[in-house]
Amino acid sequence: MINYNGKRFVSIANTENGEVSSKTFFDYTQEGNILSASYSGGEIIKGFLIGIVEENGCLNFRYNHVNTSNEIRGGQCYSTPELLPDGRIRLHESWKWLDNEQTEGKSTIEEVI
Repeated sequence: MINYNGKRFVSIANTENGEVSSKTFFDYTQEGNILSASYSGGEIIKGFLIGIVEENGCLNFRYNHVNTSNEIRGGQCYSTPELLPDGRIRLHESWKWLDNEQTEGKSTIEEVI
């Protein structure tokens, strides 16, 4: 199992209906198989996620944040890890808003060293 504890990630790609950008940073904490993170930057004032790290290193979590329009947004995400040649982790994410919008998207975040 990949251990995400203490790792920091930044968004490198997102679909148009997403709010995360290259200015959004995620700080991960892991206890056992429980994953949590705080995130902020760009359109996100403050956000949190919580979920589970599966045996294969994939992440299954829910997220909520407040954006710069003072809206509370949230959804669910499933992330598949890719180990880069330099040892960093890249996460390929498939997500869905669970608020009024109910749209889906894809994003990619990479570990910052």
